[in-house]
Amino acid sequence: MTDIENKDYKKPKMVPYPSDSIVPEQDADKMPVLEARHLGIDFGGLTAVDDFNMMIGRTEIAGLIGPNGAGKTTVFNLLTKVYQPTRGTILLNGEDTAGMNTVKVNKAGIARTFQNIRLFSELSVEDNVKIGLHNQIKCGYISDILRLPRYFRVEREFHERAMDLLDIFDMQQYAGDRAGSLPYGAQRRLEIVRALATNPSLLLLDEPAAGMNPSETAELMDNIRKIRDEFHIAILLIEHDMSLVMGICEGIAVLNYGKIIAKGTAEEIQNNPQVIEAYLGKSTKEGA
Repeated sequence: MTDIENKDYKKPKMVPYPSDSIVPEQDADKMPVLEARHLGIDFGGLTAVDDFNMMIGRTEIAGLIGPNGAGKTTVFNLLTKVYQPTRGTILLNGEDTAGMNTVKVNKAGIARTFQNIRLFSELSVEDNVKIGLHNQIKCGYISDILRLPRYFRVEREFHERAMDLLDIFDMQQYAGDRAGSLPYGAQRRLEIVRALATNPSLLLLDEPAAGMNPSETAELMDNIRKIRDEFHIAILLIEHDMSLVMGICEGIAVLNYGKIIAKGTAEEIQNNPQVIEAYLGKSTKEGA
């Protein structure tokens, strides 16, 4: 058991899905939130990701791991259409995302955070969350300009919703603070809150524990589970902290040189020879 794993938390049983994938038992009778089929991208003559296949259950906490440079963030960029795939298909809630841009994919249900924090540093914490609410509550130019009653009603709804979301990470007291003045860990949490404000069905977290101490990481694990349970969404995370990955992820895919080399539960991944080799290299005997 990992040092930060919650002893009271029991992962759901993983069961086969009508494909070569596994999903949590509670998702077995539901349409997957995401299916990536034979996904790939080339940059000039370089293949960065090739034949990437992944299925995520509707309430699954999934992990995508691999050595540095394996192509993990590139996969996130493909799923969110920062990059358009060279080949392959991405189905979100059963809908083909071909032709969508980043804005349309976000409205369709995918939100993400980044390796490098991307907040509006000069705006308040609350205003950063409100920006994430842009596609949830509409007002209109006329109401905005003339300050009609609807404008104030929407502003009140924005405020209440933003405070509810900040409450997830116990950050209400920072609502009026400048986002750039927050400690590093709090900025990480704020980025997750802003992503949640877009009302996603799939939340992508790119190294959410980066820069956090063990206590903060343990708290993050609890909050990720809380997000999944309260919002009934799926979460896919990239993370180098193996204690977090093995402690929280139900299904894990391992990427190396742009290709998936293993899929399975935490226990299966930990004991997979290909995964061990990808991270540690070949044994002395094999290299002799």
